Amino acid sequence: MNTTRFCLVRHGETNWNVEGRLQGHTDVDLNKRGITQAAQMAKAIKAINLQFDVLYTSDLQRAAKTANAIEKLFNTKAIVDSSLRERHLGAFQGITTKEAPQFDAELWKSHISRDIHQELRGGESIAQLALRVQKALEKIRLQHLGQTILVVSHGGTLDMMYRLASNQALDAERAISVPNASLNWISHDGSSWKVDRWADTSHLDTLALDNLDL
Repeated sequence: MNTTRFCLVRHGETNWNVEGRLQGHTDVDLNKRGITQAAQMAKAIKAINLQFDVLYTSDLQRAAKTANAIEKLFNTKAIVDSSLRERHLGAFQGITTKEAPQFDAELWKSHISRDIHQELRGGESIAQLALRVQKALEKIRLQHLGQTILVVSHGGTLDMMYRLASNQALDAERAISVPNASLNWISHDGSSWKVDRWADTSHLDTLALDNLDL
């Protein structure tokens, strides 16, 4: 049976990444380094002569502008899909990880303990994020069976894709890094997912920031 391959790209750096500020659904733009990282990532895809069939991106501008570097270099157009957004972090959106425990100690404790049903006061629970990401991946896979798909998304979302592809428990501590503008590979052989390669940043000329633990 034909294997469907996904190359997953995390968006380039934002100022909120640098500040350790929780973004979630807040529509934060790329910073100067993030724009450079996006360009380097697109050139790396070109350099390995990746023959991808379709490009998807989250609608949040930090992802969409990262995808735009691919659009320009490959003369293609991304399909925008809001189901590829970052986890909605509810009450914590816009504050730093240092501020969060003072903002709401009990809610933050629940968050960092990975209570999979905690919705973060207006946000998504881990379980809700997992279901959204699983549905998004399966929808894309079924529409492009046997093809190679580029997806530009977010750190928390890509971590969830890793968990789904590796059967890692939703409440387990994060096992991998998800650096800005990294290339990450998963595939589906028609019966199950697997992780092929993860967290490739060899194309970047500066150290990429890891995803905050979401």
